[in-house]
Amino acid sequence: MDDHFIKIHKWLYPASWLYGMAVRVRNKLFDWNFFQSKNFDIPVISVGNLAVGGTGKTPHTEYLIKLLCNQYNVAVLSRGYKRHTKGYVLAIPESTAESIGDEPYQIHQKFPSVTVAVDEKRCHGIEELLALEKPSIDIILLDDAFQHRYVKPGLSILLTDYHRLFCDDTLLPAGRLREPVGGKNRAQIVIVTKCPQDIKPIDYNIIAKRLNLYPYQQLFFSSFLYANLQPVFPAQSSDAEMASVNKEIPLSALTDTNVLLMTGIASPISILEKLKDSAKQIDLLEFNDHHDFSSRDMQRIKERFNELKGEHRLIITTEKDATRLINHPALDEALKPYIYALPIEIEILQNQQDKFNQHIIDYVRENTRNRSLSER
Repeated sequence: MDDHFIKIHKWLYPASWLYGMAVRVRNKLFDWNFFQSKNFDIPVISVGNLAVGGTGKTPHTEYLIKLLCNQYNVAVLSRGYKRHTKGYVLAIPESTAESIGDEPYQIHQKFPSVTVAVDEKRCHGIEELLALEKPSIDIILLDDAFQHRYVKPGLSILLTDYHRLFCDDTLLPAGRLREPVGGKNRAQIVIVTKCPQDIKPIDYNIIAKRLNLYPYQQLFFSSFLYANLQPVFPAQSSDAEMASVNKEIPLSALTDTNVLLMTGIASPISILEKLKDSAKQIDLLEFNDHHDFSSRDMQRIKERFNELKGEHRLIITTEKDATRLINHPALDEALKPYIYALPIEIEILQNQQDKFNQHIIDYVRENTRNRSLSER
């Protein structure tokens, strides 16, 4: 594993100890039923992590959507981090990243048949979704709700980054853990994400041992797959010169292209490494995760793009960042035909994809059947 990614601020250990005490007390109050966790008579799958920052929750949620949406009416409920609204908001065609958050907006745009809603109070959000007449919801996917213990999901999926396993981390603020490692015991499935494609068999065994999971917990490993680049503004230009630029582009076609990689995510390392294999030159412009782009940021993007040399130039960003660019009033119109998003998909490694899929489908079928029987 790449230990150089792991940074612990040891001088903050006293603050981490105090934070950990508060979190442990809170968890115990839930364990002792002093605080109540609510069950729902519908399949509820939580996708979350122990750490702050990106472990790939949204791509894994999208994987579940693709797996289930052809047979069931799927709803996705998120808190809508950094949105400019409060309370329960149901995504509609007029929704924006500002009204529901960048990740829910991304899911809403990619899967228009899926119901997407946001609510800081997940119990209230689930109740609102269940009250919908059309469509009648069959399954609810909770995005980033592992610490939201007022809801007791039927199936909890816990993600941990291959480059920063939760067993190598420590509590905030010295490290990046939101709660002690023992919180992992609430998960039925643990997925080690962002694994390299060439991960060695011995590494699977080493990681499995170090994570120290219980027999009731299933362990899987996943890797990112990168699809063709998609234009963020596909209808922005009819100019003949732009016609060759303003369309889907495979990564293999970037050999003569200089790229400005612009990201506002937890870590752009995996994307940067992937593009290094394809692009001629890469200039990284990095912002904080869920960054709210200002007019000054738009100017920085324009200046950095104009500094790129060569005949072939592109701005590449993530799908999540693209949601915050689409309606930005300060984005230069001249840049739009050059801006592309890099879609991320999930691959379950070790030839375990069928096993993982079947586990999810079996849980949903069993709990959907139980719900049908209880309504008779």
